[in-house]
Amino acid sequence: MTLLQLSGLSRRFGGLNALTDINLTIEPGELVGLIGPNGAGKTTLINVVTGVHPASSGSVVFAGRDITRFKPYQAARCGVARTFQVVQPFPEMNVLDNVAAGAIAAGGATSVKDARNRAMRQLEFAGLTAFAGLPASSLTLAMRKRLELAKSLAMNPRLLLLDEVNAGLNATEIDQALKLVREISARGITILLVEHLMKVVLSLCTRIVVLHHGRLIAQGEPGQIIRDPLVVKAYLGRRYADAEHADA
Repeated sequence: MTLLQLSGLSRRFGGLNALTDINLTIEPGELVGLIGPNGAGKTTLINVVTGVHPASSGSVVFAGRDITRFKPYQAARCGVARTFQVVQPFPEMNVLDNVAAGAIAAGGATSVKDARNRAMRQLEFAGLTAFAGLPASSLTLAMRKRLELAKSLAMNPRLLLLDEVNAGLNATEIDQALKLVREISARGITILLVEHLMKVVLSLCTRIVVLHHGRLIAQGEPGQIIRDPLVVKAYLGRRYADAEHADA
């Protein structure tokens, strides 16, 4: 069964068409990249899928269930989790309880103790065990990004929407983040990855979806996408496409 199906999905803000007639399917186990220029509608797409913004028209079907009008907590409890481009943990709570909050809200935890046990497992995965008792506000940006991943995983998702998990990180931190994303995918969790760094998208994703001015202009295998004339014109630029072609 298709895990996520978007049909005729549109979102308007007053007179602005942020998304227009998006048709997209994501199959279980895929790691799909979502790219496009700033303002293309990538984060809006995540917001509509997760219920942050209601769709103006069209539908969102997850695992055969219409979740178009679901609130964010309802979508999360169905198995749809997301991270945010601007990471905002609960600053006065410690790192452990930030993750435990996700387990309680949507991960099926039966008690605070159970939630903290689940949270500790995700902190271990994210390499944050040593920081469990510290306030989240004390973490570096790279650590807060990993905290965000741990919190989303504590929700026990089937689909994970990652919004710019590498933004603001240096090269070493990006490599560490990529390792975590690969390991999450290896768990069988389906991932939709919003990313500006093409080297990241090309190294991780087996399929790439391209938005431009709120419209889906291309989708396909990475090699196909970097040579697509519409994608080159809208986003990549001829110099990038020529360089990739020369390296192939």
